[in-house]
Parts: sequence; structure tokens; C-alpha cells
Amino acid sequence: MAGRLRHLPLIAVLVWLQAAQGAAASPPVPLPNPDSPAFTPVVGPPGPAVRAVGPTSDSCQRMRKQVRTGNSRPALMVRDLATGKRICSLNPKATRSLASNTKLFTTSTAFGRLGKEHRMRTRLLADAPIGPDGVLDGNLFLKGGGDPSLGVESFLGVYFGGGGTDIADLAIKARKAGLKEVTGRLYADESVFDSLRGVADSGFATSPYIGPLSGLSINTGYTSSKLSSFSGNPARLAARSLVRELRSRSVAIRPEIALRKAPRSIRSRVVAELKSPGTFWMSRITNVYSNNFFAEMMLKAIGAHVSGKGSTSGGADVVRAYSASLGSKVSPVDGSGLTVSNRSTAEEVVDLLSGIRRKPWYGSFRASLPLAGREGTVAGRMRGSTAEGRCRLKTGTLTGVSALSGYCRTRSGRQLAFSVLMNGVSDTYAARAAQDRIAAIVAGP
Repeated sequence: MAGRLRHLPLIAVLVWLQAAQGAAASPPVPLPNPDSPAFTPVVGPPGPAVRAVGPTSDSCQRMRKQVRTGNSRPALMVRDLATGKRICSLNPKATRSLASNTKLFTTSTAFGRLGKEHRMRTRLLADAPIGPDGVLDGNLFLKGGGDPSLGVESFLGVYFGGGGTDIADLAIKARKAGLKEVTGRLYADESVFDSLRGVADSGFATSPYIGPLSGLSINTGYTSSKLSSFSGNPARLAARSLVRELRSRSVAIRPEIALRKAPRSIRSRVVAELKSPGTFWMSRITNVYSNNFFAEMMLKAIGAHVSGKGSTSGGADVVRAYSASLGSKVSPVDGSGLTVSNRSTAEEVVDLLSGIRRKPWYGSFRASLPLAGREGTVAGRMRGSTAEGRCRLKTGTLTGVSALSGYCRTRSGRQLAFSVLMNGVSDTYAARAAQDRIAAIVAGP
């Protein structure tokens, strides 16, 4: 695929997830994507090139020098969040491709428009009542709610650390509701979202970096925990998985499934229901591991719940408007940043981060970003520098694009936000090393 960084190492970083739904069974393993963790040199003891002297006029000159490294179109903005004062900048109003910094806009909109505790519902509906003998003389409908974390136990254990939504629980709840036999069949309903499986980057088809998007998806679109291939029909795969779970619990039901939208008349006839983890958990998976599938599913969910348009464009419209309400401008075309035409400026990214700080969910949003030197896509970066453990950051990587933006708490207690957007990148390794040095300077005294 043109325009994509194909040869970044796919490194499994072991990170304990701060999950909203209890302790993880084991550390999650990141799924493949172009913004995979990249290990840069450990920033050693303070020296002329990396000494963290704080945001002074001298350090600003050093940051401006660093931001020009490895790219031809740099942009930089650093701001004191308490005073609103600009600490340092270079081309702050120049429009740049955001890559995965786009996820900052997507997840903040999820917090703002859906709410911190919003949960996506996967429901099992019936078109007839369950009889006293446990027989449903009719059909079941598996109605998806756009939950990106729906999966089978084995997949959830490996890739979400035991978190997420286990489809087996739906079968367990159905059995507890008295269901023993279904004379009809199970229909899968993915109609909460549109039928486009991807984003503009891949011609709205499935790409190697994002599973097929669907209002009813399971295992992030993979056919199995081996990640060998994507499903050609996610809703069918989810329905087949539920049939297996039902049959394993002695519910008699035909193995054949089909696709059909649940009639509006049965929307209240709920046999069983699952609720996804909340927005914080979803955003943390999205931001810590730069998970493209979660970002795109969240974007469509935003569109579905806010405007009734469960599409990428519908969600992007909401993101654009909500970002404007925070004092920031962005031109989003997807939720993950996979498409190079997601654009904003370093100043607008910092405007977004500043606007978020005024919201009651600021602490949760900040905690959804990986901690420098310790978590996710920055687990191997900025180690040994003042940025380690003090900055929560979002990375961004495409061919010719590298970005790093987020929050830093200095040793003196100052709260700063910064954004580095590099386009025309000729050396990704050098660009990232320069970003790490900038973060170390920002997090200085």
C-alpha cells in the first residue's frame, strides 16, 4: 500500500492496563499497526545535547534546532497550561499531517460527547416470547452496538489483558433467562454502522493496519487469535461464535445464521445484553497502543450516538465541531490518522490539549495517554531523561510523517503541553530521537 510505513518493527510491549473493569488477567499484547513501539536510544546523563534546563530562551533555541532533525517541514508549539503563555514555537500555524495524533481529537470527542462512562451495548433480541418450557418459537437477533472490544475469551486474554466484552457472557445470560431451545435461527444485525469496512486510506476497504469495521465485530475483525487473516463478514463471524457458545451451554439452536436487521417492533424484547467497558478504557486502549481499529470504531460510534450517522464521515463531523468548541481546529477524515490528509497545526493541537484541561474528565483523558519510558508506544523512549514518568504522550507515524504531542509535568510542578509535528520525514529514527530530546527539555525544572 502506497504511503504507508511498512517496515517498522512490531514489538510486543508488556504494559499493565489501568482498566475500568477490574484487574487484567495478563498484560495485553499490541495488535499490528504502523505506529508500533519504536525503541530510540536511552537519553543518558545530562549533556550538551540533551540537558534538561527547562523552557528558557536558551532551551527554546535548542528545541527549534531539534525539531528540524530528520524532516523538512517541522512544526513546534509549547505552552504553559496555567498561564496560557507560549513557551516556544516554530511554524506553529503551519498545517501538517497528524498521523496518529488524530487519535487525540477522536478520543477527546468521545469523552466530551459520549461521556466518560458511556458503554456500547450488544443485545440479543427475540421476535417471540420464551415459553415456560424454555422454548423460543421464533428467531433470535444479535444486534451489535459497535463495541470494538467484543471477542472470545482467548482473544481478549492475549490482546486486551483479559478486559473487553466476552461474547460467552451473552450466552450465559441467555441461558439464565430461561432459554433452552430456538426453533428459528440467529440473525446478525450490524446496522448501527454503515457498510464501509475501512477508511479513505484504503479506499474504504479493509487494510493490513485495521480490521474490517462493522457495527457487529468480534476479535477486532480477525478470524482467530493467531491474527492470520481478517474476516470477510464480521457480523457473520460474531453470530457463528455466539451459536457455538449457546450450543455449548445446551441451548438447542440451528448452526445456520443469516444477516438481517432486527425489526423495530422487537427492540424492547431483550433476552440478554452486554455492555462494553467505558470510554476511559476504550480511549486508553486506543491511545496507549495507538489502536487503529478502536479509533475507527469509536469514531463511527460517536457519529451514531450524536447525529444518528454511524459512519466515518458522520463521526468526523462531530469531532470537527467538538474540537472547535474546545478552541481547536482540525480537518479529520478518519479517527485513527491512517489517512495522510488528517490535518491540523501544532498550535491547534496544543489548543486542544489546553481546552481539555478545563473539562471535568481531563484527568481521565490524560491518564489514557501512555507514560513516557514506561507504556505502549513510548515504553522504550525517553528512558533516563526528565521526560520519563513525567510526560503522557501520543505518537504518530506514517511514511514521511512523525509526531509527538501531549502533557508534561516539570520537576518544579509546572504543567506544560506541547506538540511536535514533523512532515517530509526522511529519517524516522532521527526524528523520534529529536522528539525525545524536546520532551526532555519541556519536562525540565
